[in-house]
Amino acid sequence: MPGAIYAEGLVKHFGDVKALDGVDLDVPEGTVLGLLGPNGAGKTTAVRCLTTLLTPDSGKAVVAGIDVLKHPNEVRRSIGLSGQFAAVDEYLTGRENLQMVGQLYQMNAKAAKKRAVELLEQFNLADAADRPSKTYSGGMRRRLDLAAALVVKPPVMFMDEPTTGLDPRNRQQLWEVIKDLVSGGTTLLLTTQYLEEADHLAHDICVIDQGRVIARGTSDQLKAQTGGERVEVVVHEREHIDLADQVLHGFAKGGGATSVEQHTRKLTVPVTGGAKLLAEVIRELDARGIEIDDIGLRRPTLDDVFISLTGHAAETGATPGDADKEDAK
Repeated sequence: MPGAIYAEGLVKHFGDVKALDGVDLDVPEGTVLGLLGPNGAGKTTAVRCLTTLLTPDSGKAVVAGIDVLKHPNEVRRSIGLSGQFAAVDEYLTGRENLQMVGQLYQMNAKAAKKRAVELLEQFNLADAADRPSKTYSGGMRRRLDLAAALVVKPPVMFMDEPTTGLDPRNRQQLWEVIKDLVSGGTTLLLTTQYLEEADHLAHDICVIDQGRVIARGTSDQLKAQTGGERVEVVVHEREHIDLADQVLHGFAKGGGATSVEQHTRKLTVPVTGGAKLLAEVIRELDARGIEIDDIGLRRPTLDDVFISLTGHAAETGATPGDADKEDAK
């Protein structure tokens, strides 16, 4: 049985560019799907198709059990959406923005006012509740936009890079809000460029590139596909980098190459052998007279997965207009 968010064969063209090229998604009720991919990969286009803001050229989409193409108005009543950029009325206060959203959802004035108070407290905006939102900082506007998406406690939520522009404390706070929502039964599709965020929140992850889903699974499954352990070494002297590279190459799994970050003096190499091999690496570096500041053994991260699948690291945050550029290709 399809999940709370289901897509099959979604295709969307913008001129000669195929922004979506047969995307399939299936998000079980009460879970979080992390949708990862480079800027321009098609993530925002997929969200817009699933939330009725764009009509796909072909394919099927069902949200909260409702056919997106046949009954878009019913879908809108069942979802919450927070886009990449804050969409608030800058001439209204924070409180008025939230009350307006509640009344647009046909809540009575008393209920809308009560819900606004709850959300202002939850998102640490109570002190600024009666200030026009044009006086808010970028992070405050972002939090207000996220609060507006939660006014009616929708069963299905879409968050498109929701923590872009938030400081670490507010990002952590939003993560707790998301966990509470999901524990209460909400289903969430989350696009993000913060791989730590997907690792922390998502039950399953889809990686999308050039309009296609190129990998899916849990965080652990994707890391296992990337494979192996890594030894990371930070040498004390920059002139020892080349010699350390030679040493580490001798321990590399399958003759794998060493990754070198010149500015941090860090070298990373794929290995097998665990802690026993790490001790051997330390002895060999010492024998060669290479002083080190740090050394460690770690598993692959989602960043490693992302680089392995797409060929480069994730961009940490979108610049204004990225979403529009994606859809205007």
